[in-house]
Amino acid sequence: MLFLHEVHKVNGNRADEFEEAFRKGLMPELARGDDARLLWYTNHAMGSGVSYNVVTVIAVKDGAAWERMALSFQKGSLRGWVRDADTLRHDAAGKLLLPLHWSPLQEIDFRAVPTDGREHPLSLYMEDTMWPYREQYLRYIDTSGAVYSKSLEAADPFIKIEAGFQPAFGSHLRREVMLMQKILKIDQLRHLLTHEIPIEQRRPGGWMHEGLKLRDQWESKLLRTSSWSPLY
Repeated sequence: MLFLHEVHKVNGNRADEFEEAFRKGLMPELARGDDARLLWYTNHAMGSGVSYNVVTVIAVKDGAAWERMALSFQKGSLRGWVRDADTLRHDAAGKLLLPLHWSPLQEIDFRAVPTDGREHPLSLYMEDTMWPYREQYLRYIDTSGAVYSKSLEAADPFIKIEAGFQPAFGSHLRREVMLMQKILKIDQLRHLLTHEIPIEQRRPGGWMHEGLKLRDQWESKLLRTSSWSPLY
């Protein structure tokens, strides 16, 4: 299973049209076959990042399915969709991802993914992207699963890892790890944003201490799902 992650720099004057292009155009078109499904359609939460940035994630069955989809965008049935979508955005950057070996999300049952645009309450995700030290990349993947993900299994957590990814070989930066984490408690997120990290969480044994042995650069984005995003 592959995952296509894209960041779209949308024309702010045409943001609603861009969303509709995914909702009424690409999502149902992908659903006509068995190769791919749109999973997430999210916006940067207002005030938390670049304006009118949209992040989408598409699940692709395998490498052969990705090739068929890529050719469809290039010269097949989706070529017109790409042409029209490009009139609504300034640019787009994509990367092909594989699930981490410990990721809760490994395979997708395409039959269970909604494709009809049904609406639901909005939800908030924290998308963390990390760049481990060169010699610590594989160790970081293992340790983030053994230490960080386990630390979130305590009773009543405020955040939940739904998926962990790394770039597919040769398709993007090698040393990168990305987590899709659903915010379960907004009040605790507010506390995280407005308070220093407690000293006890920065002591040896805790992730904020142990993680610094493996990386010190990462980026967090707050992403709000659309009202019809298949996953939310």
